[in-house]
This record gives sequence, C-alpha cells and structure tokens, in this order.
Amino acid sequence: MTTNPNELTIENSALVLIDHQPAVGLAVHSIDQGLLVTNVAALARAAKALKIPTVLTTIGAKGSVLVDPIFKEISDIFPEITPIDRTTTHAWSDPTFRAAVDATGRKKLIMAGIVTGTCLSQSVLAALKEGFDVYFVSDCSGDVSKEAHHDAKARMTQAGAKPITWLNLTGEWAPDYTSSERAALAGIYSQRIGTVALMTEYVIDQVTAGLVPPPDFLSAPVPAGRRSA
Repeated sequence: MTTNPNELTIENSALVLIDHQPAVGLAVHSIDQGLLVTNVAALARAAKALKIPTVLTTIGAKGSVLVDPIFKEISDIFPEITPIDRTTTHAWSDPTFRAAVDATGRKKLIMAGIVTGTCLSQSVLAALKEGFDVYFVSDCSGDVSKEAHHDAKARMTQAGAKPITWLNLTGEWAPDYTSSERAALAGIYSQRIGTVALMTEYVIDQVTAGLVPPPDFLSAPVPAGRRSA
C-alpha cells in the first residue's frame, strides 16, 4: 500500500505549542480569546490521549518583571512536561527547544502559537528550512489583528507549511470511528466543539436512553471531563 506523504498519523506526528500564555494572549484579537483557549486545550488533551510527543515552550514566563506561565488548561493536561522558557521570540534558535524537538524523533511537526506572525511563524519558517514537514494549527493560534494573522498564515503557506484546524487534525489522527483512538477523542469532542458537540451528545443521549444500540466507536469507555475551557 502506498503511503500518502502528507498523511498525519499518531506514529509520525509531534505537537509543538509556542507561547500560549495569558499576557501574550491578551494581545490576540484575530480570534476570540476564550475560543483560542478552548481550542488549544482540546488539541492538548487530544495529543495526551493519543500519546503524541509534545513540546511546550514559553517566552519570559519567569525571570522578568511579571510572571506569565503557560495556560493552566495546558499545564493541567501535561503536568509532567516543564515548558522550555526563552528570552527570544525565535524559539527555534534556542538550543534547549531544538533538542526537545529532535528528541521526539518525528519529522512532521504540528505547530501552534501566539502570536502567529512572530513567535509561531519564525519557528515554522526555520523548521521548514531544516527539512521538517510543518503543519500549523490556525485556530489554536492568533495575532494582534485578523490581518496580521492572515498575512502570517499566507507567508507560512507560501513557504511550504500546511494549515489545518485542530478538529481536522484530530480527525486525521484517528479516522476510524470503530477504533479505540477515536473513542478516546469522543469525550473531548463532546466538551469542546460547539455545534459538533451537539451531534456527539445527541448520539450519546440516544444510546443512554436505550433507544438505539451503541455504535462501535462508543464501545470503549469515553473519558470523563468537564465542559469548560
């Protein structure tokens, strides 16, 4: 069977989250800030559930005038990962960060960050130059304006990076509705996808009421979770 070189799988992907921090997030106006937090929390939880190697990094989270740690929605999911703190917007130039990326052993990088046109795009462009296959998660990233966000997306795409949303990404990681991987995502989808959550909950409600038999993708236990960012 021929493998699609653009295919994203659990086995070939690594997730890189760049500077998802409250103070940095205050500058974001290209997407609702609450939605940004919800989206990146869902992406992080999916990566954890599917055991995707993950690198977390921050800028100026400590040692500066103010303390600005990574979103608690991310640190709560990955308590075992210490975000790599930097003093430069160009994460790729930080040796500790680069070593962490190399340690994943993956050449397909899924990257998201704020702000899109600086901290994210600098590392995306550098990773492309070094031969990595880079996908950037557009709805888990944001910039100071819609124009800045769109221009950064255009620049990264023109350089060879591929845009994707967190929902499409996780669907590509677990495309088989009868798989345990897809079942592991059901609870996340129910909590964090707006209108898609309504459909997920509708199916679960029919099964719970005994009106229909459970589909194969609900045969495995669905992780419990709270409906919040």
